[in-house]
Amino acid sequence: MPDALPVVAVLATGGTIAGAQADATSAGYKAGTFSVNDLLAAVPQLAGIADIRAEQVANVGSQNMTHAVWRALAERVDALCQDASVAGIVITHGTDTLEETAYFLSLLIQHDKPIVLVGAMRPATALGAEGPANLYNAVALARHPDARGRGPLVVMNEDVHYAREIQKIASAGLCAFASPNRGRAGVMHGGTPYFYSRNTTTHTTQSEFSLALLEKASWPRVDIIYAHADLQGDVIDFVADTAQGIVLAGVGDGNATDLAIAALSRAADAGVTVVRSSRTGSGFVARDVELDDGALGFVAARDLNPQKARILLMLALSVTRDAAAVQALFDRY
Repeated sequence: MPDALPVVAVLATGGTIAGAQADATSAGYKAGTFSVNDLLAAVPQLAGIADIRAEQVANVGSQNMTHAVWRALAERVDALCQDASVAGIVITHGTDTLEETAYFLSLLIQHDKPIVLVGAMRPATALGAEGPANLYNAVALARHPDARGRGPLVVMNEDVHYAREIQKIASAGLCAFASPNRGRAGVMHGGTPYFYSRNTTTHTTQSEFSLALLEKASWPRVDIIYAHADLQGDVIDFVADTAQGIVLAGVGDGNATDLAIAALSRAADAGVTVVRSSRTGSGFVARDVELDDGALGFVAARDLNPQKARILLMLALSVTRDAAAVQALFDRY
């Protein structure tokens, strides 16, 4: 008897990969139109590489991803990681917030089993839709032993990325994802992964965060302020009235107008945790460069972009409100 195929669980959440157009040349489409079974039926070649177990966790455009879906997804992934019969997990996802979900899972799922997120830039009904090829590569990656212990991975357009590093860099087109600071994790070629590097960041089995944080009825509210020329302080004062944390998507290395910095300092004095990140898309926001973070009560995001800094701050505030302790978490993750 031939060896049994490895079991790969496919969890669908919707997105462009499951989207449909009015016609094959239309630019507009409705995300999350097709079910997980529809997606799998479009890739009959999967039957030759894995025994697929399919589940529909959600069916939304990822611009509508919510904390509730994150909670349900994390709990299901955790349960599948504890199932010894499952070799790996694939999550189909919209591209708009794919990097956020991947990073969120990398901080909470304390297992070394392969977890692969995948999406598509073209809807399923489009001419040249890349979703089926991406899904095939995702399953091939999830079943491969070399994917183990690397934290959640993302595969798009035959490129493999680590969850912490990946970023959507274009609104359209197939080459819409990159890992600008540390580069790609590797590539898929002929259904086989070829890794260029190990994941050197803290994730999954090394993370001190856990699913226990999700048991809270609500998570700390963290908002992002986008810096621009002539940014006033009143909008920050308004946000600080309801937020427990604020991430500054700052100009350059995490800076903003004097009025904005003064308002952020007032927020920090009032107990709001303030993190400085950069809107530039890459680079490093170091502590006490240009601004005296210690005196202002700020935290430096290092090379996390604003959307990922928000996730880490949200989880950090679930365990501590001390700015120095939060900075230590940003230094590790």
